[in-house]
Amino acid sequence: MAAFQGDKTFFHGKNESTGVLLVNLGTPSEPSPSAVRKYLGQFLGDPRVVEIPRILWLPLLYGIILPKRSVSSAANYKKIWLDQGSPLLHHSQQLADLLQHEMENRFSGPVFIELAMRYGKPDIKSALSTLQEKGCRRILVLPLYPQYSSTTTATTFDAVNKVLKNWRWIPEMRFVGQYHDSPGYIKALAESVKNHWRQLDESGEARSEVLIMSFHGLPRRNLEAGDPYFCQCHKTGRLLAEALDLKNDQWQLTFQSRFGKQEWLKPYTDATLKQLAADGVKRVDIISPGFPADCLETLEEIEMENRAYFLEAGGESYHYIKALNNHPLHIRALADIIQQHTQGWPETSPEWSPQDIEKQNQLTQQRAKIKGADF
Repeated sequence: MAAFQGDKTFFHGKNESTGVLLVNLGTPSEPSPSAVRKYLGQFLGDPRVVEIPRILWLPLLYGIILPKRSVSSAANYKKIWLDQGSPLLHHSQQLADLLQHEMENRFSGPVFIELAMRYGKPDIKSALSTLQEKGCRRILVLPLYPQYSSTTTATTFDAVNKVLKNWRWIPEMRFVGQYHDSPGYIKALAESVKNHWRQLDESGEARSEVLIMSFHGLPRRNLEAGDPYFCQCHKTGRLLAEALDLKNDQWQLTFQSRFGKQEWLKPYTDATLKQLAADGVKRVDIISPGFPADCLETLEEIEMENRAYFLEAGGESYHYIKALNNHPLHIRALADIIQQHTQGWPETSPEWSPQDIEKQNQLTQQRAKIKGADF
């Protein structure tokens, strides 16, 4: 048996193309305890996500945490599940489809977008295999995490390399590490907030007093160990506030989704909302800039759970501003990032016309036949 995997669809003279592997975090296949347990086992079992010695963590994870959390998380997933299935998968697939259309409009050569989930389906291995079958000799990996973290971006890098180390013919690879300060990304976020404010004005409702920017949390020790996530979240928040012309007392940056008893990045979103209400703030808007697609953490935790905290503490008006999802400016922002990171590759280079690419492909096939390699 061959030690390394080859391309079963390969033939000499096969047309070459560029691939973009779009990666999001992941989702259970259905809102059931068994499916959620499988998903959480993959996620929380990743040593980059939970940096506790395996001999201590895994018995705790499989013996106590998963049996309990799978049930409660499944109940939460049921609250947000769509007719189309998982919200995260649905919005991410829409994003990939629209990006494919955008690439076809921008580039002269063949560029293929494939969606993968770091945990769950569609998995990274199958998505890379699809790109391989499409003749992608150049692949850009774009994790949908604007702010870099070892727990998200780096584990995507690990998973991609785990697959490629078993390939016989490794493609040219490029990897987007972060885009937390990308002008198009900031513009898309700002426009989503402005559109929300316009809707408030049209309905006659007063604009909220404070805009909360809630990012997913991390243990504080990650920051102390050198993870840039905390600093990149703050840069995103500052740039968004500047784009919206907000004063310092009109916005706050917080962190959500903490887990366990250790200290996480502060301030905490839930505690901040309770304190604002106690201080007499009646109206807040909240956005989660680190989530490109709506998911459990935005639709259940932010839109439902944290709304209840604020209203129960005395607040009166609470608005969650949805993730960018398939917003046209979001598509444009990601397309700009792809264009930036694929510069010089034939399919994405303005120096290569469709005729040049087709001519090169025809010559390659002709030479392969002359050499007797038509198989």
